[in-house]
Amino acid sequence: MDLGLRDRACVITGASRGIGRQTAVMLAAEGAAVLLTGREQDALERVAGECRQAGGQAATLALDIVEADAGERLLTACLERFDRIDALVNNAGTSRVRSLEQLTDEDWQAQWELHVMAPMRLMRAAAPVMAERGWGRIVNVSSSSGKRPSSRNMAYSVTKAAELSLSRAFADLYARRGVLVNAVTPGPVATELWTGPGGMADQAAEAQGTSRERVLEALADGVPIGRLGTEQEIAAVIALLCSEAASYVTGAAWSVDGGAVPVII
Repeated sequence: MDLGLRDRACVITGASRGIGRQTAVMLAAEGAAVLLTGREQDALERVAGECRQAGGQAATLALDIVEADAGERLLTACLERFDRIDALVNNAGTSRVRSLEQLTDEDWQAQWELHVMAPMRLMRAAAPVMAERGWGRIVNVSSSSGKRPSSRNMAYSVTKAAELSLSRAFADLYARRGVLVNAVTPGPVATELWTGPGGMADQAAEAQGTSRERVLEALADGVPIGRLGTEQEIAAVIALLCSEAASYVTGAAWSVDGGAVPVII
């Protein structure tokens, strides 16, 4: 299936690993030009090499996405490198296992800056430029926790819910100008965030006094499909929402969670 992405210029945040990396490679395989951003230049360069091997153009920009001028810097870099911007994937995000009592005001603020203010600034910079051309796609990577709050980290859940509201607000504002804004809400995914050393599986095991294996088994058992998702499965939906094929989809929050959230919305 031709997704109509050849020569489209796409910006992906949090592109050095996990879902962001896989999304970048998948878009590049469709012939897109990708601008990769994250905080680690060496990791970004490795992913850029993978994107070129997949068949697309690739450039990198190392920056902290929560910086106040990140939106303008990314937009400028994309226009300078590719002379256009067609798609934006706001993927950067993270979490840790923290009870309500453990969460500090600084933790809450950090989650707000990363999951709400950062994507807002990028959309505020990119959407008007896309609208001038009459075509654009924005995909915000939220979480199933944004639809059904989790006690693993309340600040994460609340800010991911806010990201969904932000997505809908921008979708309503720009739909008639050809810029379609959607969100995806992954459930538990077998990425470094969960399965890496010191990741959330290890954190949950320590908090519960059990093993990481039992934590991961329980996590998978809570998903109707019976397993964690993969980076590729999330990236495939993101790529579709970035494409010409998704020309009548806007303001939606696509559950990519194996059925973890038990409602059809």
